[in-house]
Amino acid sequence: MNEVQPGNWNGMRIRVLTMNVQHDAGDPRRTALINGELRRLSPDVVALQEVRPDQLAELVEGTGLTHTTHQADVLESEWQDGIVLASRRPQRVVDVREHRASADADVHWWTLAAAVDVAELGELLFVQPATPWRLDQSAAREEQLLAAAEVDEKYRFRLPSIIAGDLNATPDSAGIRFLSGLQSLAGRSVHYHDAWAVAGDGAGYTWTAANPVAAPEIDHLVGQPHHHRRIDYIFVGSAHSHPAARARVVHAGLVGDTPIDNIWLSDHYGVLADLDYSLS
Repeated sequence: MNEVQPGNWNGMRIRVLTMNVQHDAGDPRRTALINGELRRLSPDVVALQEVRPDQLAELVEGTGLTHTTHQADVLESEWQDGIVLASRRPQRVVDVREHRASADADVHWWTLAAAVDVAELGELLFVQPATPWRLDQSAAREEQLLAAAEVDEKYRFRLPSIIAGDLNATPDSAGIRFLSGLQSLAGRSVHYHDAWAVAGDGAGYTWTAANPVAAPEIDHLVGQPHHHRRIDYIFVGSAHSHPAARARVVHAGLVGDTPIDNIWLSDHYGVLADLDYSLS
């Protein structure tokens, strides 16, 4: 975490990354390559999805992300693929919530919320939902994103909160429109800045048949050869909820949208954002 500019005593630049690493599927060199990108990009806070517990150490080795929480650390679950929050500075879990797509569903989904230390500026709340992926489960995703906003409202700090992860929903879906302040859900409304909408370039598709690793999975799950969606996000709390601080999105880009040594990092592209935090 770096000062925004000389003389700005209360400013801090925070680099945030979200990435679905697709556990250890496919080429066995992928984990090491993702580790290399984490070293190169040097993010301060990272939301990872589909991480096996025995894979985490290799992912973060030498990256400076010395503080990690895997969902297996805080949940009793048979799932081996889980969400991870990794950070350079200390973090503490404040809430974990379990969700189901329906009352009789045997598949669980989770929301992990942690307070992350931001040096002299205090703490910020980082909320990572892991949502149902099926195209016909928008209602379940909406309920979970409502819950994510409720978690933020309950635990948020002075610094603008972050909600990030693989949300499995497109920008025009009700859940994403809700987070963006474009519509209400269940009589509630909120507003977060979508980092890509603020500072990204182009459509920002993160799950696309143009990715050779994703194409077979898309063909199997969706069955449409040209399918592409933006479903991975970094949202930042607005001044309405945080009147004493600001988080300005100064950059947003994709990670893993080109191969390294002819190897694609994952079936998802990651999203990287640089945020300038300051006290009002």
